[in-house]
Amino acid sequence: MTINPATNPSASEYPQTAQTTARRHRERISYDAGKVHALLDELYYCHAVIAHAQPGPMAMPLFHARVGETLYMHGSTGAGSFLNARDGKVAMSVTATSIDGLVYSRSWFHHSANYRSVIIFGQAQLVSDPEEKWDSFVALVDRLGPGRSGDSRSPSKKELAQTSVLKLSMDAVSYKERNAGVGEDPDDLDLPHWAGVVPLRLQAGEPSPAPGVTTEAPAYVKELHTV
Repeated sequence: MTINPATNPSASEYPQTAQTTARRHRERISYDAGKVHALLDELYYCHAVIAHAQPGPMAMPLFHARVGETLYMHGSTGAGSFLNARDGKVAMSVTATSIDGLVYSRSWFHHSANYRSVIIFGQAQLVSDPEEKWDSFVALVDRLGPGRSGDSRSPSKKELAQTSVLKLSMDAVSYKERNAGVGEDPDDLDLPHWAGVVPLRLQAGEPSPAPGVTTEAPAYVKELHTV
């Protein structure tokens, strides 16, 4: 029996649910907690979806930080998803995706992409406890670099009041990945069209200091450019 990492930190896999069970390409699906954690920690933002009654379904890109089996997402107190969560928990799905390569086939049909993705289903709620909210801010700021929260000004009471944090328990989770070459029909192999894979990756540029800054860029900023 698979034990949920959300309720048992030593568990290595998430349980399959009706929402996370694959219908197609089951060979690409995994419930491995390590893969899920690694991708969420690599990516800086996710897309969160709430099915609003009005104006309808809405997807929002949100900056996120994972702490254990909880995903924290940062936003404004006036944002729709955050307003809907004021009165309690709201059903939410979250997805985070990395496009790792473009796959060119000799045929239109077999063009594809290499990717890694995570999808989470659960009940989201606003973080109301002051201590947890503060800790979630620390986690979110430190996503930009280890220790960044201690290397910048902490928020004022006004700034805290203007900012909300949603948290989502990672109960129903799946990981999907394509990391392969070109799929071709045998009859197409002699066609004179180029086929192959073009790798893609997110790469940081050279840091550009803001006007008036005289302090040298910290190590965690410099390291982004050298990765």
